[in-house]
Amino acid sequence: MKLVSTLPERAGFLHAIPLFDLFALLLVFIMLGPSFVRHSGVSVEMPMSRYQVERDPNAAVITITQGSPAVLWLERERVSEAELIQRLAERRGQSAAVPTVYIRSDADIPASYERQVAETALQQGFRVYLLGRPLSQERFE
Repeated sequence: MKLVSTLPERAGFLHAIPLFDLFALLLVFIMLGPSFVRHSGVSVEMPMSRYQVERDPNAAVITITQGSPAVLWLERERVSEAELIQRLAERRGQSAAVPTVYIRSDADIPASYERQVAETALQQGFRVYLLGRPLSQERFE
């Protein structure tokens, strides 16, 4: 009795399975890759706050980072104190309504310097909000 194989000589689908694995692995890297990339901008460790403010799309964001002296950023552009006053005055002239300024500062920035920057914005006629990182719910329970 002679045994005869009923399979075709080359089972093509068996060679395609590793390609599916390769495509699945590639898809995972493409989908998850951007989540591991740090986005550019100014990195700030903000203090905790239990209050939240709705975002005003036309608001200016002033960021204060550590340095000697502290470094000021308007939006994502580094500015000196004199430039900050000048740019806030220009921005105030562009808007008819009372404009808003959000101030983000590192946790280690002295409150006196943060207050000085806030008073500069208030003198230009801006509404000023100090931003902080939200507290976890565990501290309230």
